[in-house]
Amino acid sequence: MSTDRTKTAEDAPAPEGDNFVETALKLSGKSEEEARKTGAIDRADEQVEALFAEKYRTEGSPCHKAIWGDAFPTELFVPNETPTPPACDQVMEKSIDVLKKHTQAGTHYDENGKMSPQLLSDLAEAGYWGLLVPKEFGGSGAPFMAFARFLTRVATWNPTVAGTASVHGCIGAVDPLLAFGNDEQKSRFLPVLASGKRLSGFALTEPGAGSDLTALKTTATLDGDDYVVNGEKLFITNAIPGRTIAIVCHIKGKPAVLIADLPETETEEFKIAPYGIYALSHSWNNGLIFKNFRVPAKNCLIPGAGDGLTIAYHGLNRGRVALCATASGTMRVMLQNMIPWAKFRRTYGATIDTRELVRRRIGRMAGLIVACDAMTDWCAWLLDEGFRGEMECIIAKIFGSEALKEASIELFMKTHGGRSFLEGHLFGDNVHDCLAPCIYEGEGEMLGMAFFKSLVKIHGTKYFEPIGKALAKAGIKTPNPFNPAHAMALAGPSMPYFGWKLKQMIGGAQKANLKIADPKLASHAQYAANKLQRSRLDVDGLMFKYKLTLADRQCAMAELSQRLQDLIVILVTATYAARQDDELIRASADIVCQDLRRKLTGARPSGKYFKDATQLGKKIAEGGFSILDGIEELEVMQKYEA
Repeated sequence: MSTDRTKTAEDAPAPEGDNFVETALKLSGKSEEEARKTGAIDRADEQVEALFAEKYRTEGSPCHKAIWGDAFPTELFVPNETPTPPACDQVMEKSIDVLKKHTQAGTHYDENGKMSPQLLSDLAEAGYWGLLVPKEFGGSGAPFMAFARFLTRVATWNPTVAGTASVHGCIGAVDPLLAFGNDEQKSRFLPVLASGKRLSGFALTEPGAGSDLTALKTTATLDGDDYVVNGEKLFITNAIPGRTIAIVCHIKGKPAVLIADLPETETEEFKIAPYGIYALSHSWNNGLIFKNFRVPAKNCLIPGAGDGLTIAYHGLNRGRVALCATASGTMRVMLQNMIPWAKFRRTYGATIDTRELVRRRIGRMAGLIVACDAMTDWCAWLLDEGFRGEMECIIAKIFGSEALKEASIELFMKTHGGRSFLEGHLFGDNVHDCLAPCIYEGEGEMLGMAFFKSLVKIHGTKYFEPIGKALAKAGIKTPNPFNPAHAMALAGPSMPYFGWKLKQMIGGAQKANLKIADPKLASHAQYAANKLQRSRLDVDGLMFKYKLTLADRQCAMAELSQRLQDLIVILVTATYAARQDDELIRASADIVCQDLRRKLTGARPSGKYFKDATQLGKKIAEGGFSILDGIEELEVMQKYEA
């Protein structure tokens, strides 16, 4: 059951005063500016939390409960299968037919190498751009799980088309309007966006504002019935004349979002700032320059209530899942085209599909694909259920982008050798698009620290913040438990913390009860669940060790965060694969889970592992791997006489 997000967005009060992060930074001696700016980001996070019913917030999320909860939330790691409504199915099949027709006819790109206007128009006629728009506004109202799975299919034909659907529907203007728009705004904008007459984007990043969103400088000043916008945006996808853009800007010193229909041509007030960019080569990605650009005041989303950063954060989770789904589709194409090349390429008298290293690469890539499918399904289901899903979607984004990077370079490129760099080769022509997802929707390690911050915030607020405030009040910078004055100052505030610690030492959490028939996958899932439950002590230990200076220990936070993410991926992948009928999907999941477990333990691969991985690669090369069904093979380039 999902929340009424729009109503909640309008009613949710903005948090007042210092929050945990801001308080901790001030107590640790950080500058007023750093504490204020970091606190602003954290307040936006708190505002997003307020949009969701209490049970769907971070504390009720699967990741948080798996680590901090007394009972393991097994049911939250097993998505319910939600059938795709027939009307959505029809739109999806029509869209695939359109994409297939244009790809085979060579009309999918125009003379600039961008998605052709005819392709975009035909997709619009099929209903592609309205999949995430509710029926009452002219769309299909697809469940997000169905949409995410569909993006994987689209990516097997064209990842750029899949990515553009995410930009338009997840992080463009559609999601902000659905979550924060009033009835009039929805009625005015959404039917046009659903029809595809206008595609949308989200203008957030600026030349000096990327990961530090508090550095935004674009402003909007009220003048009569309009806001007058001045500023410059950078790296904005779908940023060309005639599109609809959500602009994040400052109104009276506070971030806000304006929905703006860009003019059909450049004007003195609105100009495109083009630049050369290697990624996103088949879509329009530009800078935008606004000089006294007028936007109707009625286009401001929830004026006086929500924060513009809140709106920005809200849509990112869907975009992160969409990225993982697209990565899975892209890797499917790579795998499908590794196999014929491996069967063709001969070295020392034998085709390389008989070589262990190549077979292991095939098995490894299959494992990455299955893990991405698992993360996509799980996160999309959580969003459909109404969960915020911040922590879970971060994991999907990081894993999906890193998997695509590894698959592209370590598995696909190295198998194809020098042919990888030929013009027209799948790798050579798209290498930047395979690497760029590590940056999209937030750079991976930065997001890993955001995951960690979400994980520790409630524990820190409850147990560590009272201790920090008591130390500050007593003027104690370095507490000494053997100093009677220090001990007295800390006695009261520290009692709840030591009570919690004693509880963990005596009993701790209940062991997870996972019911998985496949013994290998059951072992992986149980391992991950047990480790997740015990990891609360690792997290708490890091917090206790560094106390108020934890924010400066980025390396330690990133390392522990990654370990926790890997455990979640193992658990989700094992439980997902155990429900699949295809034996090769289950075997692929076993391989990637073995790989992740060795990464966590530092163990060397065993002979049995090598046998499992190479046999899997051999079976996949022989055919019958269901996830490759319907994916066309590309012609082997620069053939030679065998």
